[in-house]
Amino acid sequence: MHNAGFAALGLNWCYVACEVDPKNLRAAIAGARAMGFAGINLTVPHKLLALDMVDALDASAKKWGAVNTIHFNEHGATGFNTDADAIITSLREDLKAGLPGAKVLLLGAGGAGRTAALKLASEGIAELFLVNRTPSKAEEIAGEIKKQFPSVKVSTGYPKGSVDLVLNATSLGLKPGDVSPLDQKQFTLAQTRAVYDMIYRPAETPLLQSARDAGCKTANGLGMLLYQGAKAFEIWTGRAAPIEVMRRALVENIYGPAKS
Repeated sequence: MHNAGFAALGLNWCYVACEVDPKNLRAAIAGARAMGFAGINLTVPHKLLALDMVDALDASAKKWGAVNTIHFNEHGATGFNTDADAIITSLREDLKAGLPGAKVLLLGAGGAGRTAALKLASEGIAELFLVNRTPSKAEEIAGEIKKQFPSVKVSTGYPKGSVDLVLNATSLGLKPGDVSPLDQKQFTLAQTRAVYDMIYRPAETPLLQSARDAGCKTANGLGMLLYQGAKAFEIWTGRAAPIEVMRRALVENIYGPAKS
């Protein structure tokens, strides 16, 4: 999507993917700056690690506690978070989700999960249930929400009753053979109306397939990917992102060329 956007604006820029071991992240950030990169994106597991590896944090990174975008300038490396606004935009656009007063089950408490939890709380949801493989991480986020958003009822573990939305912020579903991030012995998909999976490749994870079979409204993370990318594009270039050009490039990349 970025290369399509650069081409549309006539920019002689190129976006490339690089796999970096977490232990080499600091060196990779310094190397990218030394090589004249305008900036970089970070994905799991780097979003929390990078908080301590940049020269400055934008208000967005400070507020949501994770860095997914870095911009290099004469002052050094500045960390941003473009995920938070993107997930809300996608939930409203793709699921027509009404968040104020909603009950949400959030799976995952890593960088993306933490950002989603805090942003959902800021949108005025009524109740948030946090489930994570390591319970202490979910408890830590719950404590932050209780301090920052005391009107939101937050707890760890699965709800006893129904919720309006289940949101997967784990990486389970990325690889063939992954187990479901949802323990249906503790919570069934009949207990929700909508399921959002941040994973966008494959286009339909086993969780989303099960949700569709259960009659839920479903959406994958394509919209979130688009909108966080568009904001990063604008941070790096100082130009308005060509959203529809970028959307078409994403859809073609993930779903294949449109059939005539």
